[in-house]
Amino acid sequence: MNKDLTVGKPETVLWQFCLPLFGSIIFQQLYNIADSLVAGRFIGENALAAVGNSYEITLIFLAFAFGCNIGCSVVVSRYFGAKKYSEMKTTVSTAMIASGILCGLLMVFGILGCGFLLEKIRTPQEVFADSKLYLDIYIWSLPFVFFYNIATGIFSAMGDSRTPFIFLVVSSCTNILMDILFVAGFHMGVAGVAWATFICQGASSILSLVIVLQRLRGIRTTSPFAKFSFPIFQQIAVIAIPSIFQQSFISIGNIIIQGVINSFGPGVMAGYSAAVKLNNLVITSFTTLGNGISNYTAQNLGAGKKERIAEGFRAGVKMVWILCLPFFAAYFLFGKNLLLLFLEAPTAEAMNAGQLFLRILSPFYFVVSVKLVADGILRGSSLMKQFMIATFTDLILRVALAVILSGTSLGSTGIWCAWPIGWTTATILSLLFYKANLKKI
Repeated sequence: MNKDLTVGKPETVLWQFCLPLFGSIIFQQLYNIADSLVAGRFIGENALAAVGNSYEITLIFLAFAFGCNIGCSVVVSRYFGAKKYSEMKTTVSTAMIASGILCGLLMVFGILGCGFLLEKIRTPQEVFADSKLYLDIYIWSLPFVFFYNIATGIFSAMGDSRTPFIFLVVSSCTNILMDILFVAGFHMGVAGVAWATFICQGASSILSLVIVLQRLRGIRTTSPFAKFSFPIFQQIAVIAIPSIFQQSFISIGNIIIQGVINSFGPGVMAGYSAAVKLNNLVITSFTTLGNGISNYTAQNLGAGKKERIAEGFRAGVKMVWILCLPFFAAYFLFGKNLLLLFLEAPTAEAMNAGQLFLRILSPFYFVVSVKLVADGILRGSSLMKQFMIATFTDLILRVALAVILSGTSLGSTGIWCAWPIGWTTATILSLLFYKANLKKI
């Protein structure tokens, strides 16, 4: 159901709109968590390390899909808020054509270059073959990943966060069952994990596209709409390209960090692989809430209701802090129990690395969540330069400090300490940019 985010109390509107988004990303992350859980418990620690190692490379491709999602979503939100439905439909068509071309290029790159990337991050020989196998299968699922992201971006732009949530609940639960069937039942190893994800992503992508296209047909326009518009493509690109760069460079930074982690051996790799899945569940969830705030901001700017932006920021911070509490408590106090979900008979090295990672990072969720709310408003206002500055500051600090501190007596612990420093510095910058933008509005 489409929803106008420009009317009603901002706090109520954001809770109603963002909670299904939050639920959606929780279930979407279950794809990756299920892969790691099944690999670790039914195949072994090396398989878990292989899936985690591959995951850092898949994030590069996801960065492009995410950029297409947010670029399309913000522009569609503006036209939907302004009730310019012909331009809105042109935006959807333009985004799909451009995303299809980009996806094809990335598939060629992935088929030819993933082995090279695995070598560059110093993947240990004992996990190299499984990492390469997982990536080879993943590359062929990229069209599903891209068009699913476009579909969910359109749903969100029109104020509907419930439909994607329903798809993800069904798809994620099915993925877990298929993971277990393919690995424990058919003994397909890491290939079974990859194929289960491929099939479930494909089904959810096709169903999402069918429904979103039906929804768009139901919106009447007073004149025919163009299938492709270069000016609208430029509007999408203004949002999408910086978002792609942001996510891509974060992924590249994570790959560099993964290379540093790999130098400490399979034990630390496995502990990090399990812990970073739990961490990514939180960060990706709050990033998605930030995307929802981008939709809220863009709709209200499109409707000329700029005074609602500050109210939305306050409501967004309150919302993410409430959601931070259970994650912090679970990771800080019960991290060991959560890691054991992924690791069957883990080594002491793996458990120590994973627990320390969670205990160092989890208190700072209250900090980075504020940054992601402010970033949502910056993106929704098309202030991508400011958004990029804050994001790259975080990335550069995290990567540089991970490399430097890992070479000291801190060892792998030094890598984990880089996250809070980067998050805190970037949060300060994002807040300053948000305040400056608010004065202009």
